[in-house]
Amino acid sequence: MRYSAITLLTFVALAALPMQGAQAQQQQGAPAVTVVTLTPQDVTLTAKLPGRVAASRVAEVRPQVSGIITERLYEEGTAVEKGDPLFVIDAASYEAQKAAADAALAQARATLKSAEQESARQEELRSRAVSSQQALDDAVAQRDIAAAAVKVAEANLLSADIDLERATIRAPIAGIAGLSQATEGALVTSGQATALTVIRNLDPVYVDVTQAAAEILRWRRSGSSVEEAGQVVTLRLADGETYEHEGRLSAAEPHVDEETGTILLRLQFPNPDGFLLPGMYVQVDLPQATVQGAILAPQEGVTRDRRGRPVAMVVNAEGKVETRELDIQRDQGAFWVVGSGLSDGDRVIVEGLQKVSPGMDVTAEERPAASN
Repeated sequence: MRYSAITLLTFVALAALPMQGAQAQQQQGAPAVTVVTLTPQDVTLTAKLPGRVAASRVAEVRPQVSGIITERLYEEGTAVEKGDPLFVIDAASYEAQKAAADAALAQARATLKSAEQESARQEELRSRAVSSQQALDDAVAQRDIAAAAVKVAEANLLSADIDLERATIRAPIAGIAGLSQATEGALVTSGQATALTVIRNLDPVYVDVTQAAAEILRWRRSGSSVEEAGQVVTLRLADGETYEHEGRLSAAEPHVDEETGTILLRLQFPNPDGFLLPGMYVQVDLPQATVQGAILAPQEGVTRDRRGRPVAMVVNAEGKVETRELDIQRDQGAFWVVGSGLSDGDRVIVEGLQKVSPGMDVTAEERPAASN
C-alpha cells in the first residue's frame, strides 16, 4: 500500500507539469520582436563595376634627332610643364649644319641679286632694241631660277634650325615625368623604339570599366543617357575606402566587344593630390536608374525557405506573424529592392526571428531610426 501511494503521488505531480508550463508561458506573454515599418521611397539604383585607373594624357618622349646625350635636365618622378627641357643631345653637328645652311642662303641671295640686275639690264637694252628677245628671256629665266634657289636655301636653313632646336628634348605635355631610360653618354636615334621617359597627366585621371551590353540596353530603354545617368560617380579603392572626390561618366565606347559582350565606359575623376595612380584597381558605384516608390527591405529581415526562395516574417495588424515570399530585384547597400511581396506599412521582423513561427502572437517593437 505504501508503494501504491507513492506511485499515485508521482503520477499526479507529473501530470501537473504541462499545466504549470502552459501557465508559465501564458504568464510570459507573447515574445517581443523588433520590426521595421516599410515606406516607399525613390531609389537610385547603382552598379558596382571593377576598373583600372589610367592617366588622362600620356606622352612617350623619344628623340627626333640622333646623337649622344650630354645632360638630363629633370628630376625623375617630378612634375614638368609643357616645353620644359628634359635631355640635351650633343648639338655640334647640328650647329655646323645650320652654319652651312646660313652660308648657302647668303650665296643664293647674292646670286638672285645678280640675276635681278642682269634681268633689269636686258629689259633696258631690249627697250632700246640693242639686245635680242632671247637674251632677255634667258636673263629672266636665270632670275627666276635664282629666286627658287633662295627659297630652297631658306627651307634648308629652317630644317637646320629645327634639328638644332630638337637637340634639346622638351616635354610635349604637362604632367609627371617618369624614370629615365637613358643616361648621359648614351647614343640615341631619331624615332627609336625605346622611350627616354614617359610623362603622365594625373589630374584628372580616367577610370575605364566594362558593363554588359544588355545592361546598357535596359538603361537606355528607361530613357536615360550616358551623360544624364553618370553625372555623379563614386569610387571605392582597393582597401575598401571610398575616394573623397566624386567623378562623372564622360564617354562610352560605341562598340561591343565580340568576345565578352561588354561596352567600355570611361569615367573621369579629379586627382589634385595625386592619390590615384595609373594601373590602380578600383570599384565604381555607377548610377543607372531611378525607381519611383521602391520598397526597401532590410537584408537582416530576409531569409530563405527550404526551396531557397527569399521570404520575410511580417507582423500583421492583429499582431500575428505572417510569412511573405519576396521577389527581390537587386541589392541596394544594406537593403533589398523588393518587386513584390511587401507593401507600404508592412512591419518586417529584423530581430527575434529564431523564436517566432507563422501564426504566433508577438509583441512588435519598432527599431529606432538611428539604427536603420
